[in-house]
Amino acid sequence: MTDTKKPVEHHGAELDFSDKMSYGDYLQLEKILTAQTPLSTAHDEMLFIIQHQTSELWMRLAIYELKAARQMLRDERLRECFKVLSRIARIFEQINKAWDVLRTMTPSEYTEFRDKLGLSSGFQSWQYRAIEFLAGNKNAAMLKPHAHLPEKQLELKSLLEAPSLYDEVLILMSKRGFELPSDVLKRDWSRKYQHNEHVQKAWRQVYEKPLEHWELYELAEKLVDFEDYFRRWRFNHVTTVERVIGFKQGTGGTSGVGYLQKMLSTVLFPELWQVRTDL
Repeated sequence: MTDTKKPVEHHGAELDFSDKMSYGDYLQLEKILTAQTPLSTAHDEMLFIIQHQTSELWMRLAIYELKAARQMLRDERLRECFKVLSRIARIFEQINKAWDVLRTMTPSEYTEFRDKLGLSSGFQSWQYRAIEFLAGNKNAAMLKPHAHLPEKQLELKSLLEAPSLYDEVLILMSKRGFELPSDVLKRDWSRKYQHNEHVQKAWRQVYEKPLEHWELYELAEKLVDFEDYFRRWRFNHVTTVERVIGFKQGTGGTSGVGYLQKMLSTVLFPELWQVRTDL
């Protein structure tokens, strides 16, 4: 016969948190788990809110890691940089998976609460813009949607005017003895980087003799990994939006799918993709 009064074994786990920091305290779960406030009675609005909130949390980590990677390049701490770049790619792999959950929402279900969004749109995500600027897709006009957040706009302006991750890579290549023109190494950092034949020639040298230039070779592949996952994120965004709203105008005023499709043609590290044709 089983003794129902026998105490449960807790293997030494602490059970009293009246005067100690708990798991929920450390993670500030009360703030996080009470930040979902649907504006309608539609069942799927909770999914929509949580999917976007969690994506923003992952983007916060991506920004943190991109800034770290950029500094590591400046300091020539490449082994540490490789680890961080691998993590950034995995972050975007994780963000990508979120679209799979959102795609379980049908057009009819989204219609039940879409009008509650007003003019809010992912286009207005200042964190997404920060990632774009850090990665090198610069556009000064994209500061304007954030004018209502002066501190965030100032932060974005600082990222716009500073060398991007790829700019720091090219500066590093110059330090390693590759001859790159001054219009690459000393340019207006606020402008989007454009393909350069001298840079492509330098990368060809790296790829033709990887053992001789192993660190730069590995760095190049880490960058391609990152852009690969970033492209997949954009593609999944387009297909999810088309699946849910078709070709309607976006809530923020963009053309919706049409605008997102244009973004698919953006290339962050052009020479690293084009050099593959040369080999």
